[in-house]
Amino acid sequence: MADVGIPQRLPRALLADPEMITACRTRDFSAVFRLLKHAGIYPSLIARACDLTPSRVGEVIAGKRRIEKIDLVERVADGLHLPGHMLGLAARSWEQFTAAPGSDPAFSRRPATPSCGVTAAGPVIDAEFFASQIRTIMPGHYKAANLFGSRHALDPVERHVRSIDRLQAHTAGPARDDLLVLGARIAEFLGWLHQDLGDFTQATYWSDRSMEWSQETGDDLMTSYVLFRKSNQATARRNPQQAVSLARAAQRVPGVTPRIRALAVQQEAQGHALMGNPKFAQTKFDEAHELAASPDEPEDDDALDTAYCTATYVEMQRANCWIELGDPQRAAEVFESELTVLPQVYRNDQGVYLSRLARAYATAGEPEQGAAAADRALSIVLDTESARAFGELSAANQALKRWSATPAVAAFSGRLALARSAVGPRLQTS
Repeated sequence: MADVGIPQRLPRALLADPEMITACRTRDFSAVFRLLKHAGIYPSLIARACDLTPSRVGEVIAGKRRIEKIDLVERVADGLHLPGHMLGLAARSWEQFTAAPGSDPAFSRRPATPSCGVTAAGPVIDAEFFASQIRTIMPGHYKAANLFGSRHALDPVERHVRSIDRLQAHTAGPARDDLLVLGARIAEFLGWLHQDLGDFTQATYWSDRSMEWSQETGDDLMTSYVLFRKSNQATARRNPQQAVSLARAAQRVPGVTPRIRALAVQQEAQGHALMGNPKFAQTKFDEAHELAASPDEPEDDDALDTAYCTATYVEMQRANCWIELGDPQRAAEVFESELTVLPQVYRNDQGVYLSRLARAYATAGEPEQGAAAADRALSIVLDTESARAFGELSAANQALKRWSATPAVAAFSGRLALARSAVGPRLQTS
């Protein structure tokens, strides 16, 4: 019997399957291979198409091995004819000549025209002009995420970074370097948006992509900022040792600005607090406060937003650590004071801080004040749909359970339950 190869184009229904889309987006090749098997593309064929051993394919399907290296991901994409965009890659060369099922065969012989101003022959838009337009647009996305929630900025920002990725593949010299510098900044921001929405798999992927591009161009400033972001991710996952080591690595990068150094230093402080080291934590918070309170730096780079790093930001992080360190009353006092001066544009963060204030009051034995703060946070979380804020609010609710008979607490818990059924499914918590 003749060997059947991978079809030139995978079935449209398979590529449009939400499970396949999610598996590709997260690069879960165990799920990808299983879905291909269900479609009649068996492991032995997958192995031949991707130049893998059948045993390795079996181990991937069983979840015993992962496919993570970019060259292997690209080999799998090309071998299985998985479109590049589904795996976070640039459009593959074979995509430009693939006919869709039922389309005119003559059309399939003409190069397809990828979106975002790139053709098979090269870009049809000037790279410098494109980069300048994206830089102009980015501040609006920062404001949208801060005010309305990360979901409002997610789609356009992802389109920008994928456009940059496609364009840089057809650009050379200084123009390409400029695209990669810009791409690193936007990829980092995209990672943060995913983190705020609770998708740590995509957050890590885009942070890693940002690190790759910043190192390729020798962008020390961005390298330091991504290390800070990775420390922040470690803190969110309560891995204090990693948080401290990454924060220290960010501080070792040459040419770091005071704001980025302040961000890294306060991350180190948070790691020490999680490890129960109050002396080290407070020393580092003091250092970060001094750096953040120094005269404002000029905002020359519209594609990197560090304006949020102020003395107020540092004190909000310190307040959260006072809860961890067993002084919730002091935490509540700091939150109440700093919330009065927090700029209104940081509404997404306000939902987080109010949730932490509610937990501080609950831990301090003041349930009515805790419920009041939690109610204020809930109204924001319903608008922003921030998984980060929702997680903090759930922690506050847990702390309030001791006073479940208190009318204000009972009322809040009921409202939170309704909110969880309404927006909970949209909030990932990977």
